[in-house]
Amino acid sequence: MPRLLHTGQVIIDLVMALDTLPHSGGDALAKSASFHAGGGFNTMAAAQRNGLKTLYLGRHGRGQFGDIARLAMQAEGIEVIQPIDPDKDTGLCVALTEANAERTFISCIGAEGVLSSEDLATVHVEPDDYLYVSGYSLLHPGKATSLLTWLSGLARSVHVTFDPGPLLQDIDPALISALLPRLNLWTSNRSEAQGFSASTTIADALLALKSRLPGDCLVVVRDGPQGCWINDAQGPQLIAGFNVNAIDSNGAGDAHAGVMIAALSTGYTAPDAARRANAAAALAVTRWGPATAPNADEIDTFIQSARSQAQKQH
Repeated sequence: MPRLLHTGQVIIDLVMALDTLPHSGGDALAKSASFHAGGGFNTMAAAQRNGLKTLYLGRHGRGQFGDIARLAMQAEGIEVIQPIDPDKDTGLCVALTEANAERTFISCIGAEGVLSSEDLATVHVEPDDYLYVSGYSLLHPGKATSLLTWLSGLARSVHVTFDPGPLLQDIDPALISALLPRLNLWTSNRSEAQGFSASTTIADALLALKSRLPGDCLVVVRDGPQGCWINDAQGPQLIAGFNVNAIDSNGAGDAHAGVMIAALSTGYTAPDAARRANAAAALAVTRWGPATAPNADEIDTFIQSARSQAQKQH
């Protein structure tokens, strides 16, 4: 049975809701504040809830934030591979969500910012495993080189996903160039895809990405409420999204990625997997908090309800 091996970073989100961000030097009162496991946890929870056994390969720290992270992963059934780092706590991200559902992040990296060759040597990888690489991992000197070296030694049958994240332009281009030839799935949002490819349209971005990736690599570009674009052997196509009342976009992209990988691992075609991922993201934005991905039954019910409503309108 395939598994998801997540090499990214689990951090703790301090989630705060407010009407709008203050100007520089200003102040604002938040309507609420709470701590949640976040970062890579969001994608792992989404995959695990949709039937894909998930393992966390990253480090986790000793302290209050590490405790929150481990308890959250344990509750989801996510297997933690590395021992507790005795020298650092897990990192923190302040996640500010405005009334229009837009979110702003400020992060401080902790134990999860390092992953050595010795750490990775303890990981047993099966030929049919799915491996997830986050762009954030390539920003950390104590992690990027060891991770890419380890990845290059894995069997070609291991399916590799890359989610570049919003700091893509800060990643050393040499690291990106080393990773791209090994990818089976690129998943990003529209602005990341266009920024990386220096494209002014999503159509140009899809073509530019395909030109830099292996021929069998699936490209997925999330486009907010519109859904997502995929580009595979059949060419580019838009997989329509779902109309919902969004209250919090935090974690929606993570939900999309986790469900996309889980669906592909169980044999869904790329369009059908993307449709399930769109449904997961749509449900996630109707819920408050970072790790709000639905499970497989919720997605099935949601898609069936949307299909029934569409048939009634016609």
